[in-house]
Amino acid sequence: MAPADTDTVHVLSTCNVVPHQNSTLGDLKLSMSDLNMLCSHYIQKGCLFTPPKLPTHTLISNLTNALSKTLSLFPPFAGRLLTDAHGHVYVACNDAGALFLHASAPHVSLADLLSTHLNPIFHKLLPFHHKISYAAHSSPIMAIQLTQLNDAVFIGCAVCHAVTDGASFWNFFNTFAKISRGAPTSPSSLPNFRRDSILSSKVVLPLPQEMKVSFNTEEPIRERIFSFSRESIRQLKATVNGGWSLPEDVDAAEVMAKLSNDITQVKTVARDETVEISSFQSLCALVWRCVTRARNLEGTKTTTFRMAVNVRQRMEPKLGENYFGNAIQSIATCAAAGDVASRELRWSAELLNKSVRAYDSAMVRRAVEDWEREPKIFALGNRDGATVQMGSSPRFPMYDNDFGWGKPLAVRSGDANKFDGKMSAFPGRSGGGAVDLEMVLAPDTMARLETDPEFMFYVSGQWAHVF
Repeated sequence: MAPADTDTVHVLSTCNVVPHQNSTLGDLKLSMSDLNMLCSHYIQKGCLFTPPKLPTHTLISNLTNALSKTLSLFPPFAGRLLTDAHGHVYVACNDAGALFLHASAPHVSLADLLSTHLNPIFHKLLPFHHKISYAAHSSPIMAIQLTQLNDAVFIGCAVCHAVTDGASFWNFFNTFAKISRGAPTSPSSLPNFRRDSILSSKVVLPLPQEMKVSFNTEEPIRERIFSFSRESIRQLKATVNGGWSLPEDVDAAEVMAKLSNDITQVKTVARDETVEISSFQSLCALVWRCVTRARNLEGTKTTTFRMAVNVRQRMEPKLGENYFGNAIQSIATCAAAGDVASRELRWSAELLNKSVRAYDSAMVRRAVEDWEREPKIFALGNRDGATVQMGSSPRFPMYDNDFGWGKPLAVRSGDANKFDGKMSAFPGRSGGGAVDLEMVLAPDTMARLETDPEFMFYVSGQWAHVF
């Protein structure tokens, strides 16, 4: 007997969903932050749910009707990109529609998908695999895929990254869920389509001859989600801020003996004791340190930690949380690999904290001015083999969506924009400050990270494996 086809996803039907009300929004010019993403893959994010007790035809009808109503509030997602005769790129809010797919994967179950090792099947649960954002000139800007699994459903979404960032995406997704379950939408959550900020540039971006991502999509990588509980994050923050403590049943001497040699050879550095390092900066410092160590880099090699930051509230005047589009810039922090790997964790955390605190409205404006002097598409990737790039955010309300049958069991991403060193931070499902970190690394680096006692000490559920 032939084995069951456990990795096949059958697309059963597709349809085009248009807004239920015609758009009155004119063409929206892409900002410099939007243009930066023209050569990136579409964003791919989705949520795993327990199956609703609805007939399939009713489920599809409910979702497509809700999508139609949501697109009326977010008309750019039903449009297409348009480049004018001068080379400026716009979103034409022309009600062309979004793609909706209904798929089935009856041999895939929750157990297959909830592992911390990301199942490649997720790449088939999200539409528009490796689609370049520039393709939205002729392709839908958004696609939604409902996949019915053996004992769950997955709602996956792909959207042109030149049109939206994570903040705008999750506002859309949660509004979509609200409308689906019949809940009223709040005026405070409606998107703001203003285009009068310093991000809106008059400069024409010269496009490369070939529109493709700036990294090798064939490079071997491994993906895994590491979960950090609220208690673990609290412990990490306390450690970084000088309040080192351990659970009562843990022998501190045994822990320190098991951690890497560099931890017992801490260098004394000057520090500003008045600065409190945040929980997320503490986690980023841990990741930077442990990944750098796992890469076995030369001590003199420069390693870079890039952090995508939302500049909506960093600008003066502020954009507002509901500004629609990309309002993200990249903060780069550099140091010698030997220092990151060997100095105390506080040292790296202070570098990150200093970079983030310094990124004010003047820095945002300077980044725009630098781009206008030399306009080019932002290059994703890890060309020097020493870069860590943190995206997404544990502050995004990824679990604040309920389509009428409960909140998500898990949030997952597709294969978009993944390369060695790409990290994505999600809130933990339990809330309260827990963080799920999706990490993409070269296979040998991931193998070494998984045996790093300092890193695994903080990973949820790993206390017993450390001792």
